[in-house]
Amino acid sequence: MESSFIKKSIAAFLGFAIGDAFGATTEFMTKKEIEVKYGKLKSIVGGGWLHLKPGKVTDDTEMSIALARSIVDNKSFSQKIVADYFLKWMQSKPVDIGNTIRFSLINYMKKSKYEADYDESSAGNGALMRSVPVCIYAKGDVDVLKEIALKQAHITHNNKLSDLAVINYCETLNILLTGGSKIQALEKVSKFINEHKIFSFSRYKGENSGYIVDTYKAIMHFYFEGVSFKDTMIETVNNGGDSDTIGALVGALCGATYELNSIPKKWINKLDKNVYKEIMELTVSLCNLRVNIF
Repeated sequence: MESSFIKKSIAAFLGFAIGDAFGATTEFMTKKEIEVKYGKLKSIVGGGWLHLKPGKVTDDTEMSIALARSIVDNKSFSQKIVADYFLKWMQSKPVDIGNTIRFSLINYMKKSKYEADYDESSAGNGALMRSVPVCIYAKGDVDVLKEIALKQAHITHNNKLSDLAVINYCETLNILLTGGSKIQALEKVSKFINEHKIFSFSRYKGENSGYIVDTYKAIMHFYFEGVSFKDTMIETVNNGGDSDTIGALVGALCGATYELNSIPKKWINKLDKNVYKEIMELTVSLCNLRVNIF
């Protein structure tokens, strides 16, 4: 695999984890509450409702690592094996886990059914939040990317709105990872919104919840409004709400766009050392593995 793709992939996955650790501090807070407590949060300080140590990550990064690890360990993508790794992660008593994810994995444990039934109420961002590794593993093959992005998503979230957001986000990140410009990414997003106007963020009003439409609007608003990794991330996490997930997904787009040198070294140094090491190793492996789907 070309070195430019590997470098962008590393920056995207690290940007994702940094956005998670950064945004965890302000998760579920309003903009006003953040302003009162922090003025403007500009550093990774931990805390938040999960009372994390600085640099620790949440379920967003942990599930993404579990997904990446399932592919690397088995040198292939298997929906069942991914579900097994997610289940093992859940049984490790993680710091946080969404209700839809918990319910789906418990159902898998009881019934050996690793694809969730279609559910109109499963329109959260839990599938989107762990999609970065499949973007890297697909290595520019859009058909492969769509297939495995939805397969990993449907382990817990089988929902039309979730599917739409997952596919468009993955296609957008794929453009950036393979050397495309921010303008080309915007063209992809604009075409998507013309077809699915519910996701339009042209009149963004600060939506920041875990509802997939709100999450998508926030991601695209902050990414396309931003001009650098640092400034974009600061604006994103200070918007509060589901700021760890939104921050993580914005961080991946920014990492792929502005690359590794744009990420403040103090933020990289603050990231949990084990998480940093695992992401570096897994990303290179994902880039170098031949794609196999079972």
